[in-house]
Amino acid sequence: MTENNKLFWEQIFPPLAWLKDYKKETFSSDLSAGITTAVMLIPQGMAYALLAGLDPIVGLYASVLPLIIYTLLGSSRQLSVGPVAMASLLMAAGIQQLLAAHSLSEDNKLTIAILMTLLVGVIQLLMGVLKLGGVVNLLSHPVVTGFTAAAALVIGASQLQHLVGFSIPGDVAPHEQVWYLFTHFGNVQVTTLVVGLLAMLALLGIKKLSPQAPSAIIVVLVGIISSYLLDFNSLGVPILGSIPSGLPSFQMPKHLDWEMIQSLAPTSFAVALVAFMESISAAKVYARQNRYQISPSQELISLGMSNVGSAFTSGCVVGGALSRTAVNAQAGAKSPLANVITAFVIGITLAFLTEPFAFLPKPILAAIILVAVVSLIDVEEIKHLWEIKRDDLVICMITFLATLFIGVSSGIVVGVLASLLWLVYCSTRPDVATLGRLPNTNSYRSVEHFPEAETFDRILITRMDAQFFFGNVNHLKDSLTDKLSMQETVALVIDASSMNALDSTAADAFNEMIKSLRNNGVEVMISHVKGSVLQVMEAAGIAELLGSGHLFYEVHDAVQAALRHREAVDQGLSVEEEEFGPSDCID
Repeated sequence: MTENNKLFWEQIFPPLAWLKDYKKETFSSDLSAGITTAVMLIPQGMAYALLAGLDPIVGLYASVLPLIIYTLLGSSRQLSVGPVAMASLLMAAGIQQLLAAHSLSEDNKLTIAILMTLLVGVIQLLMGVLKLGGVVNLLSHPVVTGFTAAAALVIGASQLQHLVGFSIPGDVAPHEQVWYLFTHFGNVQVTTLVVGLLAMLALLGIKKLSPQAPSAIIVVLVGIISSYLLDFNSLGVPILGSIPSGLPSFQMPKHLDWEMIQSLAPTSFAVALVAFMESISAAKVYARQNRYQISPSQELISLGMSNVGSAFTSGCVVGGALSRTAVNAQAGAKSPLANVITAFVIGITLAFLTEPFAFLPKPILAAIILVAVVSLIDVEEIKHLWEIKRDDLVICMITFLATLFIGVSSGIVVGVLASLLWLVYCSTRPDVATLGRLPNTNSYRSVEHFPEAETFDRILITRMDAQFFFGNVNHLKDSLTDKLSMQETVALVIDASSMNALDSTAADAFNEMIKSLRNNGVEVMISHVKGSVLQVMEAAGIAELLGSGHLFYEVHDAVQAALRHREAVDQGLSVEEEEFGPSDCID
């Protein structure tokens, strides 16, 4: 097998790369990490399934086969795969919308969730095959920050009913849910509230006293024992009740009709994107720390196949979780085999240990979710945006408010659209800087930022800080006109170092602008013209129109030519009589 073929198959089937160096010591580390992560994933998987509005057992079903599939196809060696909070929240929103739109009963939740999981898997798989990993860049950092902060509040509000023991409308905004709780405070089941609050205090306390301790499983075990001994069910505290034992069966998702697929497609795409975004973020962190490469396209394929596997085993959407990946890495995970060990432990739990979970109080699962999502509200990042880039903070707040008041699925779309619109706005209104020469140098900088920079009488030196294209033609022309109208000018020097492209509309405008300026006695000199831009200028006749002595490598050389032109004007020479000399940047 040639080296290229070997690399190809290692990329398609990553275990070929890491198994060849696998050692006994590596297995010991993976075994420890796999068991540790399983202890964390069992309560989290159940809690996140509950967050999606599904039976908690669905979260455990999603934590067996998908983890094995990821081990076979994933390129990250530390990523912990399983149900994740953000995807579960989006699933819950999508399921509720579909139930309302088609007047379906609550009994259809699992069917819809499984179909959505299948669609998410297919979308991720197609994106991976088409190498569209870069599409995640649509989710800019301000959008993600605003979305996750609002999502944390939405998640928190959705768990209030499990914490207080009575039903709260789930199809309204978080502030309306809080108001409903306040106006119906008399319906609170005190015992349920006490159990939930004690669980939250215990989770926070354990985390503070011993960050490495598996706080969630400790609280779950204490809750199960307390519920069994004190008979929480008779005290009015809701418990999970009977949970089926045994591994999930392999079966075809039901109701694969085109109308249902069309209805679920938009939400499924948002879930696919968000789940991949969180996964690739976590994977990159630990790939960088452990000095190996990951492939975004391969990650999409592996996550896509994992979600397809989850759908065929009655599970929900899975992805890589930041918090669990951190635990997995800290516990010593050296390869994806840690995921197989995690799946094995959860499989044993499903086969033999589900009976005790019947006594688990629901407010404890709600407490686990509430404590987990607090970290999603990144106050420091919001402060950081305020300090360094308030434009980004506006995008962040638009996403936050849209997610909070319009809806989770709509919020992320609004955030992406706001980012794209702002990008278009900035691209069509770029800055045109006036330059001057720094003292005792041949360097030219913006006079706005360097007041000491020297300018030259009747010579305007500018830099267009963007590509010149149809969208900003008028803005750039107007900006130059405004600058030229402020002083008598005989030469315009353009630093084209920031001009990465020139389209046909801009080339025509450039042509007309040069002719117009010449008619008004202003010669144009251009420096730092990039090869691709120069080719367009030559093809459009701009270079020929400018003539010799108007195109230069350096701004300083263009300024010197402008000074010579000014001197010729002062001597009364016409442009035709001037000797401009040769241009020095024609390829």
